[in-house]
Amino acid sequence: MQRVIDYFYTHASPWAYLGHQTFLALADSHDYAVRFRPVLLGPVFSETGGLPLAKRHPVRQAYRQVELQRWRAKRELPLTLRPAHFPTNPALADRIALGLAMDGGPTGAFSQAVFEALWAEDRDISREEVLRVILERLGVDADKAIGHANEKDCIARYEQNQEDAVMLGVFGSPSYVLHGEVFWGQDRLDLLDDALTSGRGPYLPD
Repeated sequence: MQRVIDYFYTHASPWAYLGHQTFLALADSHDYAVRFRPVLLGPVFSETGGLPLAKRHPVRQAYRQVELQRWRAKRELPLTLRPAHFPTNPALADRIALGLAMDGGPTGAFSQAVFEALWAEDRDISREEVLRVILERLGVDADKAIGHANEKDCIARYEQNQEDAVMLGVFGSPSYVLHGEVFWGQDRLDLLDDALTSGRGPYLPD
């Protein structure tokens, strides 16, 4: 089997941010490549019965706030519970990450910087100028990266990621897919580690 983990995520997800560095280190420690698959959650939610945060019951919204505090402490990461620019449109940031992955660029580092911009620094990641600064700090040609993100091939791949996510059984961010087995949520990284360590076959629906 190809030693690769499909990583479905969006930069608008605090859970993806909380697990990002831990996941990348985990994959690297097991000598697995990461296939970055940024995905827009709205269409995925529509297909799989999920609800955007604002439409969830207040009890669920309140519990989310508690969980974010728990995992912020667990991961020892800065995280603003109510960012100034959330909800926001992550599509451009997602597509830039996808374009970097297609071009062999620093996708992991870019995504980490975008996560920090939204979830720790209260910057608006929907704005091109914010993303441009991040790219330049990484030594990436910002004009080229943003231009590629807006090209037909990158937009088509982004849309394909949404279709593939649903087909594979992905319904939220982050999701890690190992040999067809979905691990949903950064709180499943220990289980992913167990699967990688044991080398077992995938657990799949009956």
